[in-house]
Amino acid sequence: MIANYHKLIEQEIKKHKFGKQPASLYEPIRYLMGLRGKRLRPLLTLLSYSLYKDNVKDIVPYAVAVEAFHNFTLMHDDIMDNAPLRRGNATVHEKWNVNTAILSGDVMLIKVYDMMLTLEAGKLKRVLQALNQCAAEVCEGQQWDMEFETMNNVSETQYLEMIGQKTAVLLGFSLELGAILADAPAEDQKALRDFGINIGIGFQLKDDLLDAYADPKKFGKQVGGDIIANKKTYLLIKALEKAKAKEKKKLQELLTFKKFSKQSKVKAVKAIYDSLSIPMLTEKKVNHYFDKGVKDFESLNCIPESKAVLRKFAEDLIGRQV
Repeated sequence: MIANYHKLIEQEIKKHKFGKQPASLYEPIRYLMGLRGKRLRPLLTLLSYSLYKDNVKDIVPYAVAVEAFHNFTLMHDDIMDNAPLRRGNATVHEKWNVNTAILSGDVMLIKVYDMMLTLEAGKLKRVLQALNQCAAEVCEGQQWDMEFETMNNVSETQYLEMIGQKTAVLLGFSLELGAILADAPAEDQKALRDFGINIGIGFQLKDDLLDAYADPKKFGKQVGGDIIANKKTYLLIKALEKAKAKEKKKLQELLTFKKFSKQSKVKAVKAIYDSLSIPMLTEKKVNHYFDKGVKDFESLNCIPESKAVLRKFAEDLIGRQV
C-alpha cells in the first residue's frame, strides 16, 4: 500500500510545472519538489483517507498540495537557518540566491491554494480554514524558534510548544485533511489531528537526536548542524538543565566560542550529552508522545486493515534510524 501511494504522489508531482515564466522563479520549485523527500505528509493524508474510503486516487492532488506547502516552508526555513543542504543537495538559496528563494517560496504558497480550489464547495471552506490555522501556527512556531536563539533560557515546555507549532501541526493537518475529504465523523477528524500533532512532536524530537547522532551519508543534512548553530534543541535544553557546575561551565563555553573547529565542537558537546544520558532521555520523550498519540488513534472506528497500516507507518516513523 505505502509503495503504491508513493508512486501516486510522485506521478502527481511530475504533472505540476507550477508556472512557466520567468523560468528562474519556477525552476527552484520544480527542483525542490523533485528532490524526493520522505513524502511523509501526503502519505499521511492518503493513509488517513484510506481509513474510511478506498478511492484514494481521487484525493492525490490535495495530498500533493500538502507536500507543496511543506516544501514552501522548507525553502524559507533554509534561508533563515542559512542551511547549505536539503535532502543531500544544495538548498535553493545556495543554488540560486536568497531573493529568488524568497519569491519562489511566495509563489509556491499561492500555488497551494490554487491546487485546493478544485475541491467541492461543501469541503473547500472547511479545508481552507484548517489549512489557514495550520499555516499561521507554523509561522508562529518558526518565529518562536528564531526568538529562542537570543534567549538565555528556554524551558522544556516552551520548546515542546514551539515544535508543536512549527513541525507537528502540519502532520496533524495532513491527517485531518484525509479525514475531512473522506467524510469521517467530526470526532475522528479531531482524533486524527491530535494523533498527528503528538507523533509530530515525537518526530521532531527524533530529528533533534538524529541531527547530532545520525549517519552523515544517510541523513541528507549537515550532521551536528544544530550544535554548530547553538540551536536550543531538546538535547541542549535538557543538558543545561541536568549538568553539574563543571559540565555546565564547559557547555556554556562551547556555546560562546566565536572561533572554533566545527568538528571539535560537535564532538565535545556530544561527549557532554553522552555523559548526561541525553540521547536516552530524548528517546524516552519520543516514546511518551507516540504513546499519547496512539490513545487518540485507537479510538477510531474505521477499516481495520488500513488502521493497521497507518499504525505501522507511525511506528516506523518514530523509530527511524537514518
